[in-house]
Amino acid sequence: MTDDGGSTFADFVVREQAGLLRLAYLLAGDRGHAEDLVQTALMRTYRHWGRVVRRGEPRAYVRRVLVNAHTSWRRRPLHREQTTGWIPDSAAPDAAGPADPAGPLGTALAALPPRMRATVVLRFYEDLSEQQTAEVLGCSPSTVNTQATRGLARLRAALTAAEVEEARR
Repeated sequence: MTDDGGSTFADFVVREQAGLLRLAYLLAGDRGHAEDLVQTALMRTYRHWGRVVRRGEPRAYVRRVLVNAHTSWRRRPLHREQTTGWIPDSAAPDAAGPADPAGPLGTALAALPPRMRATVVLRFYEDLSEQQTAEVLGCSPSTVNTQATRGLARLRAALTAAEVEEARR
């Protein structure tokens, strides 16, 4: 599909996939689930590509779909860990993104509720304004401000000063 400017959905995917994968990785904390989230968001966007492009800023729309898909996934009981009779071989370390989900910041981020984590990631990793974050999350800017403030307070409480300095590097 093409939009009025001649850009195709495929061009959009090539241009934005890496950034969307980083966002999903920070939300989910798992490379495999992050890839699934991106694919789900892109599939849902493709269905309505013409309308999305006409309304403007498709990147913001895809981000919102991605965050909503993550939130929906977190609500399902199927995402929880299930025990099995055997332990699989361990995988190689994941070098997917700048934030190490096994590190102290990743652990503290994973402990936040999904909506609060999405707010913190969108505001401070994606560097969106309060208004832009509110549009992606479908809430008011004051809710974004409250969620970001509470999320940062929880992260500060969970991390020691040394861990904060290490995470900044």
